[in-house]
Amino acid sequence: MKTTLKTTITVKDICEGFVYNELEGKGLFGLSGKLTIQPEYQRNYIYADGKKDVAVIESILKGYPLGLIYFVKVAEEKYEVLDGQQRITSIGRYVTDKFAVKDEHGMEQHFGSLPADKQRIILETPLLIYECEGEESEIKEWFKTINISGVPLNNQELLNAIYSWPFVTLAKEEFSNTQNANIQKWSAYIKGSANRQEFLERALDWVSKGKIDDYMSRHRYEHTIAELKTYFTSVIDWVSSVFRDVEKEMCGLEWGKLYEQYHKKAFDPLQVSIEVQKLYADSYVKNRKWVFEYVLGGMQDTKLLEVRIFDDATKMSVYKKQAQEAETKWVSNCSYCAVWHDANKNKIWKLAEMDADHVTAWSKGGGTDISNCEMLCKTHNRAKGNK
Repeated sequence: MKTTLKTTITVKDICEGFVYNELEGKGLFGLSGKLTIQPEYQRNYIYADGKKDVAVIESILKGYPLGLIYFVKVAEEKYEVLDGQQRITSIGRYVTDKFAVKDEHGMEQHFGSLPADKQRIILETPLLIYECEGEESEIKEWFKTINISGVPLNNQELLNAIYSWPFVTLAKEEFSNTQNANIQKWSAYIKGSANRQEFLERALDWVSKGKIDDYMSRHRYEHTIAELKTYFTSVIDWVSSVFRDVEKEMCGLEWGKLYEQYHKKAFDPLQVSIEVQKLYADSYVKNRKWVFEYVLGGMQDTKLLEVRIFDDATKMSVYKKQAQEAETKWVSNCSYCAVWHDANKNKIWKLAEMDADHVTAWSKGGGTDISNCEMLCKTHNRAKGNK
């Protein structure tokens, strides 16, 4: 890949013809229309937080270096930003009065209200720009390795760069658009933000059964995301129809896997709601995160809820009592070993060789207290399960 250092391009040059799409959060063009600021392999603009964007402008005013910026030459007098689009977009947004910066007196100042000398400092600031020329594979490999902005690319942003073609463009328009009216609903079940591609990543993960890279490679040149959108919508609609109540613990669960496992099973939403609320009100349930999978699975796997837990003091007390009684009767301190007349019917197990178990299963109303605790050898405890 060929690189040429350019030192004569100023902030004023970059901001000539600057166009910013507020709806999509994209800095689209600059340098009198010669520069595409956010090609499809770039992440969304994430500096609009009142901190990072402000820091860029303050750095210019204080004479601090902004670091290297990389352009890709795609045609004669046509360029794309390879690295530096967050800084360039911040500068362009400020010069076009999209946000304000506090001055030395703590007053909010838009670019248009700055004194002429400060405006001149900003506009005449030269930028250090490397102009790069090379094959697509070279450019994108370089894009993966450079990290000047201080905010590392996440895995989905890298994949977007690698497979940037019509499919990614359409997918980002749907799942990475912060103005999408569905984001609020999605946020109940998916952690993350549209800007950092988490919704897109989850949609791809679900439809590809975890093989995102392979799926994007196969669909790269397609001009439709119908399958992706339909599958994602099916998962979200299924979750919201089965569970009437939206709980905070639902966010971030593996809904794609749960959909695959249970969507063909019939559920009564009213009964599901009753069971969920009952479990939420149960003080013995230690992990609410798994309540939903527990209910979907027919409320069989109680280990999901972490209810089979007795504290160490209770275990020790019950162990001592059972051991003393067993020694006087010359039987095992595991009740199952004692009555099954096996090779261990007289064995006194050590505490470390035993597990605490509910005499009456928690799912059948048994509490996690000393009156409902017994110590069993590990083999019989596992065999007992939830019987």
